[in-house]
Amino acid sequence: MPGTLDGKVALVTGGASGIGRATALTFAREGAKLVVADMNAEGGQQTAHLITEKGGEAIFVRTDVSKAVEVQALISQAVATYGRLDCAHNNAGIGGGRALTAEYPEDTWHQVIAVNLTGVWFCMKYEVPQMLYQGGGTIVNTASAAGLVGTRGTSAYVASKHGVVGLTKTAALEYAQQGIRVNCVCPGMIHTPMTERGLSDPERRARIIANQPIGRVGTPEEVAEAVVWLCSDAASFVTGHTMTVDGGYVAQ
Repeated sequence: MPGTLDGKVALVTGGASGIGRATALTFAREGAKLVVADMNAEGGQQTAHLITEKGGEAIFVRTDVSKAVEVQALISQAVATYGRLDCAHNNAGIGGGRALTAEYPEDTWHQVIAVNLTGVWFCMKYEVPQMLYQGGGTIVNTASAAGLVGTRGTSAYVASKHGVVGLTKTAALEYAQQGIRVNCVCPGMIHTPMTERGLSDPERRARIIANQPIGRVGTPEEVAEAVVWLCSDAASFVTGHTMTVDGGYVAQ
């Protein structure tokens, strides 16, 4: 059976591991050609290889999304390789550690905002003109449950992800009548390399699970399915949406 995205070209930033890798593989399963971007060249190349060894098409482009010139080059490479850009998952992000707001390191604050928020804006800044030129496209940004509620000790991360939610809604309104749909996913506690440290401690893992209404943490694949659905024609009337993939966490 043909996939829901046969013939489409999809870009995934932060594609070297975790949610990004899972989304890239899910896009490929549905027939899309992939552009995988990340700072981690080894992991990004491995993601591309996982796709091509199964008969899919994928390239890797090393990209620092906090640098406009590198994002512009990424979009140019995607179009040069495949001729268009239909779907974009702007997923690259960092955690930034933990500290109270008044004690948060200034350099870390700027780094988190640069990657998590400005990086998403840079991606849309260069994705949107290409999508307008070709007559449409879909964008899904990775926000977080922390983009909807506050969490102690993570002021930069929370601020950046709240920003992604607002940026998503604004762009969705701006381009809704020009064939571009813009949505975001808000993952809760997902087992990824970013969360591995916290989940590896049995006591902390137990506390985390106790806070999950569904009784477990999520998987990258569960987020990937939401992203790919939002990029498919099945979601053709969905834009400006903030989709929680959090096991009910923010409903509490």
